[in-house]
Amino acid sequence: MPPSVRFLALQHALQELRVPVGSKLPGTLCSRCLRAFGSKARVKGYGVYVAHRRPASREPHWTPRPSLPPSRGLATVQDSSPAIWGPLDEYDERVHSRQLRDDDHQRGIVQSLQDLHDMLKDYHPPKVVHPSIESLKPPSRSLFGSLFHRKPVRRRTKLPANLPKGLYMYGDVGSGKTMLMDLFYDTLPPNVISKTRIHFHNFMQDVHKRLHAMKMEHGSDLDAIQYIAADIAEKGSVLCFDEFQCTDVADAMILRSLLEALMSHGVVLVTTSNRHPNDLYKNGIQRESFIPCINLLKTSLRVLNLDSTTDYRKIPRPPSGVYHHPLDKAAVTHAENWFKFFGDFENDPPHKATHHVWGRNIEVPRASGDAAMFMFDELIGKATGAADYIELCRTYHGFVVTGVPGMTYRERDLARRFITFIDAVYESRAKLVLTTAVPLFQLFMSHEEIDNALENGRKSGSVKHAEDHEGVDDVMRQMMDDLGMSMSMLKNSSMFTGDEERFAFSRALSRLSEMGSQEWVERGLGMEHRGGLGERKGWQRVRSRWREDSM
Repeated sequence: MPPSVRFLALQHALQELRVPVGSKLPGTLCSRCLRAFGSKARVKGYGVYVAHRRPASREPHWTPRPSLPPSRGLATVQDSSPAIWGPLDEYDERVHSRQLRDDDHQRGIVQSLQDLHDMLKDYHPPKVVHPSIESLKPPSRSLFGSLFHRKPVRRRTKLPANLPKGLYMYGDVGSGKTMLMDLFYDTLPPNVISKTRIHFHNFMQDVHKRLHAMKMEHGSDLDAIQYIAADIAEKGSVLCFDEFQCTDVADAMILRSLLEALMSHGVVLVTTSNRHPNDLYKNGIQRESFIPCINLLKTSLRVLNLDSTTDYRKIPRPPSGVYHHPLDKAAVTHAENWFKFFGDFENDPPHKATHHVWGRNIEVPRASGDAAMFMFDELIGKATGAADYIELCRTYHGFVVTGVPGMTYRERDLARRFITFIDAVYESRAKLVLTTAVPLFQLFMSHEEIDNALENGRKSGSVKHAEDHEGVDDVMRQMMDDLGMSMSMLKNSSMFTGDEERFAFSRALSRLSEMGSQEWVERGLGMEHRGGLGERKGWQRVRSRWREDSM
């Protein structure tokens, strides 16, 4: 029952029971109502004082709910500005009623749920358009065409521009997956009028039954997945999966097309799983055909680790990776969480800092401990160079850069400076957190440039999946392969001129891939599973030698 309805029901019950002003809630009320408003709530007139979370403190403070005029009859009451109950409100309520223990790591996960909840409040999915059966059949070919036809090029499915980025939450048994999904699903905003929650195994069984029925009726050449996806999208604009997994080759072959088709109709996906996307369908038959689905999950959903890991300071590691796109509400939370993790808010609260290089000042908008936080325009948009970046890397070991745009040939100078900054961070073995407008592999080329380069590459025969990608990790390489891109194709883009620039570009992609790995991020932080404080001290000695060498 929504909180507003529970509140009205409680008020009517208090009126009928004739509860005196200022008294404690009577024990005759149901336990659910008592739990909803807290055991310490007090009645004032016909309103109720309810505990809410105050950001500056974990202690609850008391704020009055608006009271109803006394009435003996039943009436319909509408609140002119009803507060929308979200996952964070529900979590605070359960902590206050002692159903849950307050946990910083878990609260960070709930904040990610709240971010998505807030984006859904303003989200209006596009109208689902069913494809016709004829449009899903392959084009007919003549005998001559069937002998010499080319395999059709797979076109990228375009997702709605306003589609909120969904969530992929993974963790071991007992990490709270079901409870977190309950928090999210039960508090979806009222404008989400259609939603679906289902166990993933049951979902895939239903999909295979529909596929079989359509192919029996219309033939096996029909692209039935597109039709089924439209059917599913009509039943829910938010689709929640419990226990996402892939153990069957039949599932593996259709999952990517199915999930992509759902998102193209504006469906927001939220799922829980026991495994990271990289570990799905591990050692399965034809697993290379499943890699595009893994890449889709990692680029279209925000991957959150529910298993709490701590460093020697007992500060929980943020649940997501260091790179986040697009620049939505969740990007702000992402950047703040990592800045708090790399910084030292307790002993060195965020502040402005100034450094001097060759008679010039470098302004750091926010610094804390060994971490610095910039907007892209504040760091790269100004006339800065290698000497500035090296000086910053001597002082800080963690950098958070927000608002990184996609850079085309029109922003060539920005791209050059950004690559120089990436090189400085990599050489100093520092940490890098980015919030970007586009995925990493599109930072230096727009969709139009990629399409043009692909078309030119196909005409010249230079686009081949087997080409070497020169150090780019498996995930980025598979993403590029899936688009028909190769490193040589990207390097030959009009974005860069000269062999040195092309080499720097490919090196930047390779280094961004390495700096995004868990091993790179956790190295030197004193994580308990890596050796704790001793590991951190050893890494500090390594970095101090780098500082001496770079003088």
